[in-house]
Amino acid sequence: MFDEPIERLIEYFRQLPGVGKKTAQRYAFFVIENSKEKAENFAKAIVEVKEKVKLCAVCGNYSTTEICPICSARNRQIVCVVQEPKDIVSMEKVKSYNGVYHVLFGTISPLENRGPNDIKIKELLARVEKDGVKEVIMATNPDVEGDATAMYISRLLKPLGVKVTRLAQGIAMGSDIEFTDEVTLERALEQRKEI
Repeated sequence: MFDEPIERLIEYFRQLPGVGKKTAQRYAFFVIENSKEKAENFAKAIVEVKEKVKLCAVCGNYSTTEICPICSARNRQIVCVVQEPKDIVSMEKVKSYNGVYHVLFGTISPLENRGPNDIKIKELLARVEKDGVKEVIMATNPDVEGDATAMYISRLLKPLGVKVTRLAQGIAMGSDIEFTDEVTLERALEQRKEI
């Protein structure tokens, strides 16, 4: 329907999460209708992110430095375990949390052939022992995989004498932490339960 460069741009926009054909077309036309300078700046921003952003060597969060600002400045004795780096953004809306994070990069999911060795559980256990962690807060999504992962990790941590808590309910079952508002997250964090 469109010339090849426009079709290619539309296809790249369609690869973004939640972007359908119509939205991808609107994005492509936005790029076409704006100045070449804006398009170049947009392209440079994408390349710069790919060149400069890496994973924090401690927690797995996205960072431009080897150790992210959260791990550099916060209490390492409380670790909040999340599934993906984007979940940290949501948890940071809760201004009262002063601990650090640990990104699992997924959950245990037999249906997707993902077991405990396929996510960052060993790294969490090493951190707990090395840093003298006193509490681990399980902030995985409140769905079957998130709950199973939280229970599995809690069983591994209990013999180490670490308090393991789970965010309190209030976050709807089957929802994602990413889409939960900060008031609900703060309440869930404050009312977390030991597991």
